[in-house]
Amino acid sequence: MQRRTLMKTVLTAVTLSALQATTAFAENPVLKIGFVGVTSGPAAAWGISNQRSMETRAAWINETGGYTIGDTTYDIEIVSFDDQKDPKRAIAGMEKMAQEGIHYVVGPNVDDGAAAVRPVAESNGIMYFPYAFPKSLYQAPASNAILGMVANYQSGPAIYKYLMEEKGIKTVAFIAANESDPLSQRDGGVEAAKALGLEVVSDNVTYQVDTIDFTPVLTPVMRAQPDLLVLSGVSPANAPQLIRSARELGFQGLISTETAQDAGVLAEGAGDLANGFISVGGASTPELASPMMNEFVQRYTDMFGEYNDESNTKVYALEYILETLKANPAAIDDVTAFQATMDTFEAPNPYMNGDAKLRYVGMTSFGQKRQVAVPLVVNVYQDGAFETLFVAEVD
Repeated sequence: MQRRTLMKTVLTAVTLSALQATTAFAENPVLKIGFVGVTSGPAAAWGISNQRSMETRAAWINETGGYTIGDTTYDIEIVSFDDQKDPKRAIAGMEKMAQEGIHYVVGPNVDDGAAAVRPVAESNGIMYFPYAFPKSLYQAPASNAILGMVANYQSGPAIYKYLMEEKGIKTVAFIAANESDPLSQRDGGVEAAKALGLEVVSDNVTYQVDTIDFTPVLTPVMRAQPDLLVLSGVSPANAPQLIRSARELGFQGLISTETAQDAGVLAEGAGDLANGFISVGGASTPELASPMMNEFVQRYTDMFGEYNDESNTKVYALEYILETLKANPAAIDDVTAFQATMDTFEAPNPYMNGDAKLRYVGMTSFGQKRQVAVPLVVNVYQDGAFETLFVAEVD
């Protein structure tokens, strides 16, 4: 009798403990934030960096008690969709977000996808943060897209000017994949180079993204002997192949791109031949990185076993969404309230040392504030890692 009573008491205690744990876990309502982007194929590194950055930060927030917006503290859930760099799948992904009642989405990562989802986003009250460059996405009458990084037409001129002043370059050649994103970035780069007084010696050579042997593609470009070879809009998978082929053809000049790259992929695919390769990096340097940025990097590495420098930029989108919602809790379910808050929004930047601020920019490029303010960090690859070449700002 006593044994049965003791067992009953123990079981009751266990049941109550489990119930309390469940109640504690479910204490906070969930705020869903979406991600629609490419996490497979040659450009996968771009979207994987996005998704992992969001998941790392969400797990961190939830572990430390949630995120308070107004009178409510939320747990953050990241809902992800791999669009496979296919505009039709990007539309399907954004429709999935709408069906789940999600109003804030990070991505897509490429121009076609970002343009394709615009009608879905605007008709369903979704603000989205693409990593895509067409100005039409961010200029009126468009209002729902916010550029999550520095655009090629902002970084390109900065890189070319730096190389003109510091390296004395006078001639430049461009090569691009035969897809809309790279071709658009090539055209923007050509325009910027000419405006700076550079001589463009080649701007019409293209390749298919599934190209294996780049030697025949690059041979006519090499004949022009440019001081700088620009790989317009190059994917992380294609970059090392192009670099290796150019160097094996005897090219001694500089090579650059306005897209972010992966040091590990460069090391594996091109090795020392990639030394000196210039690309846009993550929005941080060791000098800029705050203790919170350093902790983010450590948490990301612990979760996924590796770190992508591009996540120094990708960490910002979720932070901007949550901080803007905190500034105006009415925006939780009303993106017009979010848009109204953007013009005057300002909050401390937790990822940078000093008094840097989170704020929206873009007036110069778009005529309205539809871009997050992140530093323009330009890197040079050297012996398996990126080193900072220079840092600039974008209005």
